[in-house]
Amino acid sequence: MDSSIVAGQYQDKIFELFSGGPVALFVWSSQQGWPIEYVSDNVEEVLGYVASELVQRRQPYAGLIHPDDLPRVEAEVARYLTQKTSYFEQKYRLMCHSGCYCSVKDFSMPEWDAQGRLLRLRGYIFYQAETKEVNETLQLAELVREYAREAIMITDPRGVILSVNPAFTQVTGYNADEVIGGRPSLLSSGYHDAAFYEAMWHSLNTQGSWEGEILDRRKNGEVYPKWLSIHTAYTYQGDVFRRIAIFSDITRQKQSEELIWRQANYDSLTHLPNRQLLTLRLEQEINRVSRTGQGLALIFMDLDGFKEINDTLGHKLGDDLLILVAERLKTLVRTTDMVARFSGDQFALLLTGLTDQVSVEQLVMKVRSAFEQPFELGGEDIFTSVSFGVTFCPEDGNDPWELLKNADQAMFSAKVTGRGRYQFFTEAMQLTAQRRMQLAKDLRNALSAEQLFLEYQPIVSLTDDRLSKVEALIRWQHPQLGLVSPAEFIPVAEETGLISEIGDWVFREAVSKSEAWQTLLQRPFQISINTSPVQYRDDTHRISSWIDYLRERCLSSKTISLEITEGMLMENSADIENCLLLIRDAGMEVALDDFGTGYSSLAYLKRMDIDFLKIDRSFVRNLQPDSNDLALCEAMIVMAHKLGIQVVAEGIETREQKELLKSARCDYGQGYYFSRPLSAERLQEFLCNGPDERH
Repeated sequence: MDSSIVAGQYQDKIFELFSGGPVALFVWSSQQGWPIEYVSDNVEEVLGYVASELVQRRQPYAGLIHPDDLPRVEAEVARYLTQKTSYFEQKYRLMCHSGCYCSVKDFSMPEWDAQGRLLRLRGYIFYQAETKEVNETLQLAELVREYAREAIMITDPRGVILSVNPAFTQVTGYNADEVIGGRPSLLSSGYHDAAFYEAMWHSLNTQGSWEGEILDRRKNGEVYPKWLSIHTAYTYQGDVFRRIAIFSDITRQKQSEELIWRQANYDSLTHLPNRQLLTLRLEQEINRVSRTGQGLALIFMDLDGFKEINDTLGHKLGDDLLILVAERLKTLVRTTDMVARFSGDQFALLLTGLTDQVSVEQLVMKVRSAFEQPFELGGEDIFTSVSFGVTFCPEDGNDPWELLKNADQAMFSAKVTGRGRYQFFTEAMQLTAQRRMQLAKDLRNALSAEQLFLEYQPIVSLTDDRLSKVEALIRWQHPQLGLVSPAEFIPVAEETGLISEIGDWVFREAVSKSEAWQTLLQRPFQISINTSPVQYRDDTHRISSWIDYLRERCLSSKTISLEITEGMLMENSADIENCLLLIRDAGMEVALDDFGTGYSSLAYLKRMDIDFLKIDRSFVRNLQPDSNDLALCEAMIVMAHKLGIQVVAEGIETREQKELLKSARCDYGQGYYFSRPLSAERLQEFLCNGPDERH
């Protein structure tokens, strides 16, 4: 009998023996890649594949062999075929339906035609745990898939779901039997457009992978964010074999990111956008202005007198007021506009899509009118007005920081003019701001460069025309700008914090001069110095150091008189009150400057034990017999004397003014009638020669 027939019968017998067992039988074509012509149905039990699926698409068997093993397997097969070996054995790793590789043992038998040409290969393979390590590795791979926290989904090239792990069920709510055989689109949320999926498939088809954030829908209908990674497994010929999708629910991560973002961009007290978010939105709106031509307005708002409210009612009620202000502001603007808390008691309104400035002014008036209504706080009605600064884009600038600066400058200008005012930004404000910045920079070096000096204006007793004391007035001789007015640089010093250092220098300089002139005159000689509220707000340390300085030089505490303003007296600040009490206990004298222009309380005058009351020059300027100003001056003098306070009248320029005040029993006079402010040298001459009164 022909040996080839015998061999064929022998092979058929082997196939018959194994076709029903756990061993998978294969027939491979002799063509390149060994396409599968037949496989027993139990291949699904051994490797997980459906037999008909492999046969119908003539799956190249070489494409299932591990790439690292394939060169060796091909070389061995070539050698066996060259030797006309009747059958041979091989071991290698083969890809299972799950996408994992398992170790198999292969018994193959070539089939030849009459001319000795290879027709096909027949064989059978079975799982082969070659070593303990290989077995453990495979088990570990399955454990990783089974217990992975990330959901895993495997599809075939057509997108049919072949396998999912338990984490998939936990994330999506779908059991494996509900999705296997279906398609991933059942998870779609509907939130992504066609362009999104086109980009995804372009990446998968060109690069073999895609990764990104996507919104999907759970079985219960809930939409959730997930991080998805898709990778592709290829056959030997480079065709798509499997798609492996790995994803995780990032809901908590997104919630944490949202919380962090909100904390960074929203004010925790009022829940309004903060400075950072305002700046970002402003930048976006500026870009929109350049595209559409429609303008925008930025309005800065500052609550007038908020510090006094805060100090009087306490910080808790002060915070409650800011919350009420925020709520009221939100009711006054359009939904397209932004209300932000810029800082402290400063708010901002960003108005978009504007075609004219009239509507902005109307809104300002609307807000101002709304703030005429009280806020109910702690069972009380609290009134507060608002100062506004307005700037426009593109008229005033097209840079976020430039507009923020412009609005702030306009608001500062509004506050200078009084409460409840508004100002539109102008170029003059810009020049003023630039000068203030220059002064702030140069003022830091003014002391060390000896550019600051004191002048002294005599204060004369109206009863005997005796020069009793002087007021020290600070001056700044700027090397480029010339003489800079105190009215201009003192506010700058207060804003920058330099006022404390300058105030210390003024105090010590005045003490030095007073000591010298007391020696010259052989009698007490007082110098009064102006002080700023800022100098009292830190703590009592500075005042204590002044008192110690006088004691170290063995000088009377009355050597220096400290002038304060009515506004400072009314601040109701614990720091200021403690400082004033410390001054009183040390025996230093205090003068209340510019009296009559503010809101002094008689109770404060008495409680703070004020020594001198200085009538503001505005009451003296037009002083005439039988005038209202004279009546006011007389009333202030009588009131002060009743409280044990001496009176100094400022701004005396004529003999008539002096005589009227003297007749009203005013104690002291100060003004050009007696002398202009003098240098230390000129004052010393004045002291030696006496006043040149114009009789």
